[in-house]
Amino acid sequence: MKKIDAQNHGRTKGQTVNLDRTHWIPLILSGNVGSTAMSSDSGNPVAGYQAWRDLLFAHWRLPADSVQAVLPEGLTVETFDGDAWVGLVPFSMERIRPWWFPPVPGISWFLETNLRTYVKDKSDRTGVWFFSLDADNRIAVWTARTFWNLNYRNAVLSLQQSRTGLNYHGNRRDGSAEYSLVTPTPKGPLQTAAEGTLEFFLLERYHLFAEQSGQFWYGQVHHAPYEFQPVESLSRCSQTLTVAAGLPACNEPPVHVAWSPGVDVSVSKLQKIRP
Repeated sequence: MKKIDAQNHGRTKGQTVNLDRTHWIPLILSGNVGSTAMSSDSGNPVAGYQAWRDLLFAHWRLPADSVQAVLPEGLTVETFDGDAWVGLVPFSMERIRPWWFPPVPGISWFLETNLRTYVKDKSDRTGVWFFSLDADNRIAVWTARTFWNLNYRNAVLSLQQSRTGLNYHGNRRDGSAEYSLVTPTPKGPLQTAAEGTLEFFLLERYHLFAEQSGQFWYGQVHHAPYEFQPVESLSRCSQTLTVAAGLPACNEPPVHVAWSPGVDVSVSKLQKIRP
């Protein structure tokens, strides 16, 4: 079994990170240095770049009111075919950097798992709402909580590739939640989601909401449409992330599963939403 070690991607043998530089590493991950930023095609300032690899999208269908009950005031859950959808998405974060600096070996690579749903605000802006985002990089967790107002949590995560499939595992360091997902090796041609389909609703999401003390922020990412392969069923699925978020247990297998090799991403700075 091959272990995909995101912590060590980009580091040559014998290379180490100078820990005396850790005072500027959070700024590198946050993108909060520099008076100007490059512009994206949409005209929004770009804070930085990153790559998302080996994404597994596992989604459960839930009654809308059960999801709405745990959303902050000001957001309304979006539905497809009358129900809300909650996704568990583990993947590898790679080559994270601000627009003005290269990736830092050992820091700009880590594993992440997010629990999310899809919402709109009072102005009908749509986006992803993250109940939680687990990561196995303490500096990245602190940076995202401090500069991006996102609910990142410290965790021990692993992504392993075997001859028969991909194994995603995670445990929060505080013991509050864990998960284990195993998918058979994806087969068949890659495809993109057609507008109006469930896959488009779940995967093609380019905006996000963040919140701190009642103040909402709106962010945007930019990447090519996902190329993905449907997964008929998971070989193993157990998780307690939904219960930890105040959602139903979701003990049944996910209704929809897809795998994507990944995308290269540019990230715009968060914009404060005015009341």
